[in-house]
Amino acid sequence: MENILITGGAGFIGSNLALKLIAKGYKITVLDNLSPQIHGENPEISSPLYISIKDKTRFIKGTVTSKEDWAEALKDQDVIVHYAAETGTGQSMYEIQKYVDVNVNGTAIMLDLLANSEHKVKKVIIASSRSIYGEGKYLNEKGESIYPKHRTSEVMDKGDFEVKFLGSETLKLVATDEDSKIHPSSVYGITKQNQEQMIMTVCPTIGISPVAFRYQNVYGPGQSLKNPYTGILSIFSTQIKNGNGINIFEDGKETRDFVYIDDVVDATILGIEKEEANGEVFNVGTGVATDVITVANGLIKYYGQEVSLSISGNYRLGDIRHNYADLTKIKSKLGFEPKFSFDQGLEEFTKWVNTQEVEKDNYQKSIDEMKAKGLYK
Repeated sequence: MENILITGGAGFIGSNLALKLIAKGYKITVLDNLSPQIHGENPEISSPLYISIKDKTRFIKGTVTSKEDWAEALKDQDVIVHYAAETGTGQSMYEIQKYVDVNVNGTAIMLDLLANSEHKVKKVIIASSRSIYGEGKYLNEKGESIYPKHRTSEVMDKGDFEVKFLGSETLKLVATDEDSKIHPSSVYGITKQNQEQMIMTVCPTIGISPVAFRYQNVYGPGQSLKNPYTGILSIFSTQIKNGNGINIFEDGKETRDFVYIDDVVDATILGIEKEEANGEVFNVGTGVATDVITVANGLIKYYGQEVSLSISGNYRLGDIRHNYADLTKIKSKLGFEPKFSFDQGLEEFTKWVNTQEVEKDNYQKSIDEMKAKGLYK
């Protein structure tokens, strides 16, 4: 299986995966629309991600919402890694049609072509997301697994940001395993759930092996510093580099599982190469929860640039409180072990940011959009 198509292959994860697969001897085709939100206004000239892969891959500038672009990209492919997607959790709550069209309809077009035309595809890897788990997994006082509902404005307006479950006084956060309840709290999460379920359902019926990776919060050198809608490390970095203060939402104790780009690429390659991955869904993370205050202070430390930190109590509807991955399955089935701690990854990320041109801080624009829609409080 030497020919691999990576949709969204000029993006952050896709380009890193492409370069490592090329080094291993694979022939890579990339289908990407070079979205200005990620790559800037003149991507063919100024996007480092695109430039890194353009002469090393068969590149098709196109969109997953075009049947013709899909048909061209699928020629002679053995494996598809499907990354192309709209990815901002907050933005998805008001640009609903765009997110559904790209993420759900784009995937449906691919599956329709695979089901109804001749091809050589033997495996499809889908980039799913931790967002499908919603508020994650907890234990109640009896040690029973609990999956809290989404938090509401009525409670968060009072400054109470922890999740609640009727009848339980205290909840203990635990790692989310692959059998946990799927109940996304954003349109983005819903579209990732739909993508995953369509691929895991359709592919086996047409002789294709599906693999789904539920990535946690991926970060590292190369991620877009232009996109104000997603990527807390890049957003905070751009604010710091512009000398702007950081507004930390809620009480700053909300946590995420931050997984370094090299670990994500390695996990994905295991899914491509190992038969044991076929038909399976895997979490990809570090298994460690890191709170937002730690993220902000770590960035300030490595940049050596003091800016004000404000823990404001603001919040965005659609955000979750906590989630971190249980890695038992991917470790046992694929032999995956994350190599980078958050501090190690943060040091590498900030070294890279220090070599980049300082981007304009457009974060307030994204906040203003959410505020106008009643999604930012």
